[in-house]
Amino acid sequence: MSVDQIVQLIQSAIQFGTVILFGAMGEILTEKSGNLNLGVPGIMYLGGIAGLAASFFYEFNNPDPSGFVCLVISLLAAFAASALGGLLYSFLNVTGLTLTIFGGGVANFFGGTLNSMAGGVGQISVAATSAVYRATIPGLSDLGLPGRLLFSYGFMVYLAIVLAVVLQLFLNRTRPGLNLRSVGENPATADAAGINVSRNKYLATCVGAGISGLGGLYY
Repeated sequence: MSVDQIVQLIQSAIQFGTVILFGAMGEILTEKSGNLNLGVPGIMYLGGIAGLAASFFYEFNNPDPSGFVCLVISLLAAFAASALGGLLYSFLNVTGLTLTIFGGGVANFFGGTLNSMAGGVGQISVAATSAVYRATIPGLSDLGLPGRLLFSYGFMVYLAIVLAVVLQLFLNRTRPGLNLRSVGENPATADAAGINVSRNKYLATCVGAGISGLGGLYY
């Protein structure tokens, strides 16, 4: 195996690992509240199709789209749609399989609609949005082998790493994070201590689903 092949293998592992990292972080936050959401794949479907649809409609109706606007609307749409999926789980307590099927069905339905609007399968174009997500760190990605291994990725790879550190600090070093963990471990005791159990569960589940949805968007 050549050096180039090894580098490509590592790059692919990091890129696909980022997808899993977003999903894992969202589920960790959800599970710390005492909920077990097995519908993460469906949540990621929702995030992916919502981000794609938002950027598609924006670019479709704007001949000169702004990269910043593309970034913002795709991120917000993906997070909001996934958080709504988490809210659905919180209200109905649906099983993971049901939520996965639901998310996949919604993604396929709207994906087919986008294909029709774009003129057929494979014709969906979100070039401006894609360029923003694929942009690398100027200068650093050209530093030979280290640059290819460490700095040749879009910003969401580094965002995932930062979020992982922030989540670790939140759960282990902050009062709201410790309160959340107490809710998941012993809700009765947490309630007796004056912690709002329902609010913590709803927030953690919805925010966790939103984070998982970013993995679907990145994929």
